[in-house]
Amino acid sequence: MNLKQTRLHILQKAEDLASKAKSGVSLHCHTQHSQEMLDFVPHYAEKLPIIAYFWKCERKRFFEREGEYPDFSNAFWEPPMSGQSVYDIEKMQINETGLNAIVSLTDHDTIDAALEVNQNVDNSCAPISLEWTVPFEFGFFHVGVHNLPKGQAVDLTKTLLEFTSIKENHTSEKLAEMFGMLNDLPEVLLILNHPLWDIEIVGKELHELLLTDFLKAHGRWIHALEINGFRSWSENKAVIEMAEALGMPIATGGDRHGCKPNTVINLTKAETFEEFVEEIRVYKRSEVVLMPEYSQPLHSRQLQSFSEILKDYPEFPEGKQKWFERVHFDIRDGYGVRPLSVHWLNGVPTWLGAAIWTLGFLGSPKARPIFNLARKKIDRVPKDGTKASFEIPDLDEVLRSLSSETVS
Repeated sequence: MNLKQTRLHILQKAEDLASKAKSGVSLHCHTQHSQEMLDFVPHYAEKLPIIAYFWKCERKRFFEREGEYPDFSNAFWEPPMSGQSVYDIEKMQINETGLNAIVSLTDHDTIDAALEVNQNVDNSCAPISLEWTVPFEFGFFHVGVHNLPKGQAVDLTKTLLEFTSIKENHTSEKLAEMFGMLNDLPEVLLILNHPLWDIEIVGKELHELLLTDFLKAHGRWIHALEINGFRSWSENKAVIEMAEALGMPIATGGDRHGCKPNTVINLTKAETFEEFVEEIRVYKRSEVVLMPEYSQPLHSRQLQSFSEILKDYPEFPEGKQKWFERVHFDIRDGYGVRPLSVHWLNGVPTWLGAAIWTLGFLGSPKARPIFNLARKKIDRVPKDGTKASFEIPDLDEVLRSLSSETVS
């Protein structure tokens, strides 16, 4: 392994990690406070086996009935788990490795879950954080903003969200002002989440162009690049190589939305999150672990997560028990975006029930061998992090496309 900024561990089975670190840090966790957009539904529904058939039939019926195709631009869904439940699951996994646990909940553009958990858990182990949507040129990026000062967290979040929601704010100068404000707080950690993921669905080439422009303009404010628990090994490997070329550390982010703990964690000798921030920001070093579950086929794990999201939980509070109470959609009846349960008084339509059953089966352990066979060689996770080979791009080549400020 030829990495200078980051030390990588890949586990094949559960291990005691107490000899390697003092604490485990779980970043990028989503709770029921996240509003997850559904604009990706048409793109992916057409690609999934069997689901595509149901989707095309229903889309045609919708057009015949309404004179237009369903609009997912304002629709959203909420993950099933409460903030405290997510924190407890993450803490348990880390404790089982022999480490103290630090967990940073990062819902989309809200700190509500973090504030709730922070009432019961010390801020040093449960920082106030969010995943901030950052509009940029023709797309956007997700930035993990971790460990906002407790007394300023609400006001700072309001300022960040005003930037996101007001189109007139979307200038490079204004964004630099936002990043500068955060960077002036030494305890705050800024991580560019899943940087190579074409989250805007604009195509690989356009996304990489957007990323280059973003790093040119604002890379100096970013403290680490993220390798993500729900992105492929080939993509994460490329992120590691890019970070090494830029002299930046990486940090892991599990990006969990379902009921299973993150498949990637950070290791640290620190006892508090603020000390962990210092390791990343000041010393520019990191140590990360890919848990055994990360080596399972990505598509299988994604479908398993979808099946958990689309599951009923009778033990949950009223209004959150059924999955269609957690999905919000505008059916163009004049009432705007409302839970599907308002419209589906007799339960889930038969075609959708069949599609969900299919998702559940495809995401079950029984179907995992199918995904193992179909997995590309480049996405098979190495068995040993110390023997993993990385091809670090030439720094001069990177500097030709990225501002020198990025690596300062």
